[in-house]
Amino acid sequence: MSDLAPFFVLGALGAFHGLNPAMGWLFAVSRGLQNQSRSAVLASLGPLAAGHALSIALVVIVFGVLQLVVDLDAVRYASAAALLGFGVFKLVKPFAHPRWVGMRVGSGQLCLWSFLMASAHGAGLMLIPAIGSATAHDAVASDPHVATAGLALGSAEIATTAVLVHTLAVFVVTAVIAVVVYERFGLAFLRTAWLNVDMLWAAALLLSGLYVLAVGLG
Repeated sequence: MSDLAPFFVLGALGAFHGLNPAMGWLFAVSRGLQNQSRSAVLASLGPLAAGHALSIALVVIVFGVLQLVVDLDAVRYASAAALLGFGVFKLVKPFAHPRWVGMRVGSGQLCLWSFLMASAHGAGLMLIPAIGSATAHDAVASDPHVATAGLALGSAEIATTAVLVHTLAVFVVTAVIAVVVYERFGLAFLRTAWLNVDMLWAAALLLSGLYVLAVGLG
């Protein structure tokens, strides 16, 4: 795998996350229709991306700290268990989403909603294998004698770049879908052309968990 391959994976996961209406573009379209303004759609994108980035950054930080104080194999098995657990949960309850907020929300609520949705879907966990691979490449490049590497603080720059690449992909895909649906279809589009990605999401979580078990974090 090339040095850039993990970042392509992170970008692809970002596109996949942005495709999911539960991650935010549905709210952006709704706000645009409520205000009869494309600007309202665009103004929603920043808070949505920020909430998503906060969620995945928190996961990355937690696993990075764990790898400093806990045996790497323990972190590996914990990562795999979390991924597989989220995957099974999404298979059993594919439509389980937080329902405490209505469609008319402010920027702060959008950010919080995005954070909760990304966390509830295990979005950050899905990034762990790719970020682990990227930090491993960086560690081996700087020290050929390093046998294994993960999300250590020494790889903070790589992890930060990974979060930014992923979030940018989420932002771009969310923006494109939100603007297209707002301009061409409106929410009536959902009645006739609903794309349910929950099963794909569950499969991605399960495959990520199996990957961590088989290959490790780096």
